[in-house]
Amino acid sequence: MSAPRPWKLSEVNYGHVKNTQYEVAVLPLGATEPHNLHLPYGTDDYEGTQIGERICEAAHNQGAKVILLPTMPYGTETNMRQFPLAMNVDPSTLFAVVTDLIQSLVQSGIKKVVLLNSHGGNEMKPLLRELYGKTEAHVFLCNWFKAFSDEEYHEIFTHKEDHAGEMETSMILAYRPELVARRPDGSFDADSGATRPMQMEALENGWVSITRPWHLLTTNSGSGNPHEATAEKGDRLMELLVNRLAPFLVQLSNAQADEKFPFIVE
Repeated sequence: MSAPRPWKLSEVNYGHVKNTQYEVAVLPLGATEPHNLHLPYGTDDYEGTQIGERICEAAHNQGAKVILLPTMPYGTETNMRQFPLAMNVDPSTLFAVVTDLIQSLVQSGIKKVVLLNSHGGNEMKPLLRELYGKTEAHVFLCNWFKAFSDEEYHEIFTHKEDHAGEMETSMILAYRPELVARRPDGSFDADSGATRPMQMEALENGWVSITRPWHLLTTNSGSGNPHEATAEKGDRLMELLVNRLAPFLVQLSNAQADEKFPFIVE
């Protein structure tokens, strides 16, 4: 049995916590929803947890006073209502829960909070705007799936990712391969992830947006071709994320949160 990891709240005890002063808390935000026919409903939860563990471990090893909170397994699924067991939490409810958790952290003396979002339906930036000036916490948002450029993405992956495509499939292959459904020939038990076009040019090109009803947009909830995914690609993406986000946690832990934070003011 391995020892408790001191940067993971669910594994440490009160005897440890009461004698430790943390500077940064990381809260992964996941979801429970279908991911084409081949990936588990907990894909976003597994991704958020794995990325959170890797970046917090690396930051801790570099001296950061960081604590990883348990991943929230539910997110906003209003546009997946037609799919069974897409477990929805309305944005207002999600905001209220996250606000309460941030307040718990402030009461515990932790005033630097990173929301590590793993689900595109969790639009958290409005909450940051709402909380600004109302909480002692400095709240940061990282949508990990946007923490790299298009060029960096295509150095690893062939197909564009939206949902349950090559990137997400590669991540689950790397860290929970037993949960990826396959056909007898070894191929993924998934369709091509093709999406239906919209009638209006402005919608198709993103000049005008809607909340997309996924039972109309997709065939089996997948948006993005997964069939060239590999575990090696998932490992490469994880390395990129750790190298990019762990130093941020170290810097955040070491930073003095004064009235100028986080800006450089001469």
